[in-house]
Amino acid sequence: MAHRPRLAVWKFASCDGCQLTLLDCEDELLAIAGAVDIANFREASSAIVEGPYDLSLVEGSITTPDDAARIREVRAQSRTLVTIGACATAGGIQALRNFGDVAEFQQVVYARPDFVATLATSTAIRDHVPVDFELRGCPINKAQLLEVISAYLTRRAPNLPTESVCIECKRRGNVCVVVAHGTPCLGPVTQTGCGAICPAYHRGCYGCFGPMDSPNTEALTESLHVHGMAPVDVRRVFRTYNAGAPAFHAAAEAAGHEEGAP
Repeated sequence: MAHRPRLAVWKFASCDGCQLTLLDCEDELLAIAGAVDIANFREASSAIVEGPYDLSLVEGSITTPDDAARIREVRAQSRTLVTIGACATAGGIQALRNFGDVAEFQQVVYARPDFVATLATSTAIRDHVPVDFELRGCPINKAQLLEVISAYLTRRAPNLPTESVCIECKRRGNVCVVVAHGTPCLGPVTQTGCGAICPAYHRGCYGCFGPMDSPNTEALTESLHVHGMAPVDVRRVFRTYNAGAPAFHAAAEAAGHEEGAP
């Protein structure tokens, strides 16, 4: 019998939503289970097969010294490592700690902060080990996850879109919320992948899938100002799910240098 690739799924600092996307594949999950050996997936089973693993899917960011050590162990056991979700690819919502004083937070929140072992920052997996592919989203898109696994099994590069959410809005026939209503929207600088859900319901894009290739954040910032958004609020919209993504981080910092921003 031919050897089936061993699949492992790992969790670091995260909400588990991206791991659950794999379980939410439902009908497709049986096909996946038939094509790979799910050797290590604690969200789904307590049965663990020792590595090495052919494909590792990693959810979550690195926030503690133990995390930093464990991700190196995971990398050493994994022939191919794919990070899934905004936490793993950009530090996640918890990367907001990167802009504050973590030591002060500990003093305020914990009675014995000396018992808390944490890093001052929440960082992407690629900041600690080599990564073979990054799958964006908060949470990730089920169809895109299946494409990544299928691409691995057929030894090809994943075929995923990299254009902006605006392109997806045009495909769906969505009315532009900025043009029609003056609603702030990160769609022009955000990578598609969600199906433009928020604009379809007359809300602006929140940037869940992170920056697209070559995002023109300066032009978008100017547009947000034109529609009445104060610099402090522009800074805030870039500091959400993908606050640690370099393009969004730079845009937030630039907005912070505008008059009136903290």
